[in-house]
Amino acid sequence: MDLKRWLHRWAVALLMLIGLGFSPLAAPAGAALPPGNAVKDPAAILRNALPIQQKDLEEIQHRLESTSDDLRAKRWSALVNTVRRSQTLLSSRSEAILASLPAEQQGQGSALLEDLSAQMQVLAESSESSDRDRFLADRRTALSTIGELEALMVGEFPFTIPSEFDNLPRLLGRATVEIETSQGTLIAIADGYNAPLTAGAFIDLVQKGFYDGLPFTRAEDFYVLQTGDPKGPESGYIDPKTKVERKVPLEIMVPGEPQPFYNETFEDLGRFEATPVLPFATLGTMGWAHSDEALDDGSSQFFFFLYEAELTPAGLNLVDGRYGAFGYVVDGFDVLEELGINDGIVRARVIEGADNLKPHA
Repeated sequence: MDLKRWLHRWAVALLMLIGLGFSPLAAPAGAALPPGNAVKDPAAILRNALPIQQKDLEEIQHRLESTSDDLRAKRWSALVNTVRRSQTLLSSRSEAILASLPAEQQGQGSALLEDLSAQMQVLAESSESSDRDRFLADRRTALSTIGELEALMVGEFPFTIPSEFDNLPRLLGRATVEIETSQGTLIAIADGYNAPLTAGAFIDLVQKGFYDGLPFTRAEDFYVLQTGDPKGPESGYIDPKTKVERKVPLEIMVPGEPQPFYNETFEDLGRFEATPVLPFATLGTMGWAHSDEALDDGSSQFFFFLYEAELTPAGLNLVDGRYGAFGYVVDGFDVLEELGINDGIVRARVIEGADNLKPHA
């Protein structure tokens, strides 16, 4: 793409953001793009977002994910060495990994570790074959098993939600949602570990059938696809008990913090270079909408982030820290790319994790 066209598209994106209440940030002195490659795979983001402490398994995961650099550069010998070292680490630390699981999960964990050991051998063989497609498929299988193991390691919910939000539903874990649209079906995962109130409000409304039949009311190329505006004069969900609109705070988890920040943007916090645990870094990131005037008046409207690498680079964009992400599309990306202002949600339903939803504190 030529520079003139890039600058034009970037200017268009900035104008759209300003129109939504965004104002471009002045970069701090010496600011630059974050080092390294930002993670753009929703499955990897969700694995990294789990509240666990198991360094051995996380090390194997990150080593396998890092092979993407060698794969792009066709450094097959380095890639083979990484896989073999990961095999050795798994072999030497399997007992420690198993011991870190809760007692009731160790039977399932043992079977998964056996599967992973076999998958790592297959992965080593595919790396030695220098077959890119075969390697990617085998790596995806191994990383999926690692993700299952890591999910077993999550213990009690990792923090206490502030009491001022006791009346709001919360998702104490994760839930998978099937979203049938006029163009096809999307599968998305809502992450309550890092956005319990936002994900909780979303899953609660899915369970109520709130989104069924609603159109997409905003469709901006390279930017967002928004829905959740109910029919009639209301702009959000009206609680049938209180007869008032239910409002959900801006909720953003930052790595290293004990709990999310509520109703504060990264600009408010002075964290201009921070990256949230759930970043707007990939096609199909799900974000909770709020008005230009307030951070705490989101109610039911949400958007799918339409990731465009040149306009909204992962790790440095104008959405992180201003809106809260609460989940990711994990299947149906071809459908998502076809959706527009003339489309809508036919039906949404929770297909896994419904028991993690609690109506209130």
